[in-house]
Amino acid sequence: MKKVFLSIMCLSLLAACTNQNSTEADHSTQSQEQTTVATADTANAPAFKFEKEVYDFGEIKEGEKVTYDFKFKNIGNSPLIISSATATCGCTIPEYPKEPVAPGAEGLIRVVFNSAGKAGMQNKIVSITANTVPSLTELNILGNVLAPN
Repeated sequence: MKKVFLSIMCLSLLAACTNQNSTEADHSTQSQEQTTVATADTANAPAFKFEKEVYDFGEIKEGEKVTYDFKFKNIGNSPLIISSATATCGCTIPEYPKEPVAPGAEGLIRVVFNSAGKAGMQNKIVSITANTVPSLTELNILGNVLAPN
């Protein structure tokens, strides 16, 4: 009886090892396929090339508004589509192109910062979501807002 039990255990272990090797081979093949797809997607993906990703407005008086146009070019191989642009607070409003930006074409993201009630050093982040790799790009607008005397 012990021999039968040991034989069954050995066969079970052998079967499990065979399945594990098969599963590892399947995962390896899937991983290679995913890498190939990701590489192909990256090669054809649109891409931002900004003139500047950070704009320092220096010093302004509290209550003033600052506007800056972040100019970019699509240096990718397919149309660039921006799905959203959001800022870290309501005092910063980004405007972005709603139409696709063709490969080689230029566009701009206009950012308006309202300094009312924002005395001191400021660093506002604008997060852009697009069909680029990676999909999230961040721009910064910063400076010092002087409190009224």
